[in-house]
Amino acid sequence: MLFQVENLSSGYGKIDVVRSLSLHVDVGEHVGLFGPNGHGKTTLLRTVSGLIPVNSGRVAFRGEDITGLDPRKIVELGLIHVPQGNQLFPEMTVQENLTLGAYVSRTDKSKASNFEKVFTLFPRLKERRSQRAQTLSGGERQMLSIGVGLMGMPELLILDEPSVGLAPLIKEELARAISEIASSGVTMIVVDQDVELLLGICERLYLIEKGTVSLETTDVSQVDQAEILEMYFGKVS
Repeated sequence: MLFQVENLSSGYGKIDVVRSLSLHVDVGEHVGLFGPNGHGKTTLLRTVSGLIPVNSGRVAFRGEDITGLDPRKIVELGLIHVPQGNQLFPEMTVQENLTLGAYVSRTDKSKASNFEKVFTLFPRLKERRSQRAQTLSGGERQMLSIGVGLMGMPELLILDEPSVGLAPLIKEELARAISEIASSGVTMIVVDQDVELLLGICERLYLIEKGTVSLETTDVSQVDQAEILEMYFGKVS
């Protein structure tokens, strides 16, 4: 098992947003997380990345307890979280942002080949390598965010809402790229409200509600999208 969360509780101040949550990811697996907004998905990711303190429970990666570990050390181990919202350095170029993604020492010998992998996956980034990140479109900034994550050579890549706010054609292009990453053997956790996107990438899904796992399924073909839409938006009369 590559990654495991056991009875994890965390949140902000004295309020637990994540409550006794458990999940796991095996090597080479692609796992999707979905659920209503405000139910703890992003808080979970920020906790396992070391950005929010753990109130109780345990996080393990490659068999090592990483609960409460410094975020930089977590990245150095190969657990890389691409957060929601294109958190880039806007004044820096595409090339400079990608270079910063490869700051960990284990990427030194592979930096040039990693650039080529990212540019092959996202040809637009190669065309715009000298542009500042702030001049890119929303879809291009999302591509760059994922590219920055890939430059760190992740053993587990976590993508938080990669398709949010994107036009349908750009979303399709991004979904194809994420599928290519999955096919290359990178272990992944993908959080998204677009369950159709998750069904095209992931072998297993977790439904997160009220800070905990309310459903786990490996038979993603049996997920009832009508029920999911009702969960998000309520029953349409």
